[in-house]
Amino acid sequence: MQRPVHRVVVLALPGVVPFELGIPGKAFGLALGPDRRPLYEVLTCTPDGRPVPTSQDFSIAVAHDASVIASADTLIVAATAEPISDDDPLPEPVTAALARIRPGTRLVSICTASFILAAAGLLDGRPATTHWAHAERFRRRYPRTPLDPDVLYVDDGDVLTSAGAAAGMDLCLHLIRHDHGSEVANRVARACVVPPWRDGGQAQYIAHPVPEAVGSDTAGAREWALRQLHQPIQLTEFATRAGMSVRTFSRRFLAETGQTPGQWLTSQRLELARRLLESSDLPVDRVAERAGFGSASSLRQHLAAAIGVSPAAYRRTFQGRETALRP
Repeated sequence: MQRPVHRVVVLALPGVVPFELGIPGKAFGLALGPDRRPLYEVLTCTPDGRPVPTSQDFSIAVAHDASVIASADTLIVAATAEPISDDDPLPEPVTAALARIRPGTRLVSICTASFILAAAGLLDGRPATTHWAHAERFRRRYPRTPLDPDVLYVDDGDVLTSAGAAAGMDLCLHLIRHDHGSEVANRVARACVVPPWRDGGQAQYIAHPVPEAVGSDTAGAREWALRQLHQPIQLTEFATRAGMSVRTFSRRFLAETGQTPGQWLTSQRLELARRLLESSDLPVDRVAERAGFGSASSLRQHLAAAIGVSPAAYRRTFQGRETALRP
């Protein structure tokens, strides 16, 4: 029997930022199963179904009002140019729209939309993030929400929040990966020409000075490393491939990727291990070797730290979903 398509509803409010509003439709709309059928249905709504002004010099008309929220499997609130005023309550049409959320719906905010969820009491006691520029204001207004402004997104199970702009795409890819595995998420990332995985704990880019140009970058060394993940890679060798000293290479690498070389290598090895667990029947110890973790024990530790499951549980989850999607 064909599984029902997961319905994603995106709520656009007055002052919505067009870029952030378009992210869910783009990301989830490109997620296809093995039979090339869409894995998600994306609907966009406003509180009353009428056009809303955006943060730019145009308005957006949608096909739905807030009644579709009652049928959402995932509700995403898109960012607005300015968070709601400190002195004003949540507007009644927005309150009425959010009141339509059914139990079990996965809630997501992009950037400043975290203010909307917090104002509705949906982030009380829940870890969250928002754009770093609004972090102090958020903390003052919503002290019951533990805020971490230094990460790209926070996954608290059925409530997820992201930082600004591109971090919304990172969170959508994270959700696709959670729902359907790395291969589907990676295809979406390739189609959107964005990195397939930036870990949620990675720091937002906040007031970091860009190092002086050194006549080169680390891209070539990274491409080389991706072909060598099955074997140990020393930092000195990594830097030599880029024609830089270790100190310069480490500084440049962090500026270009937002991660240290060691963090980046671990994330790439985890990505490879996840693909192998999803798409092959290799024993876990062979997966660990091919991904460069050396032993099944090391892979288990890294996978548990990253996503909280064992390799065997991960394989059961995603190979089971793949089988269920086949006609």
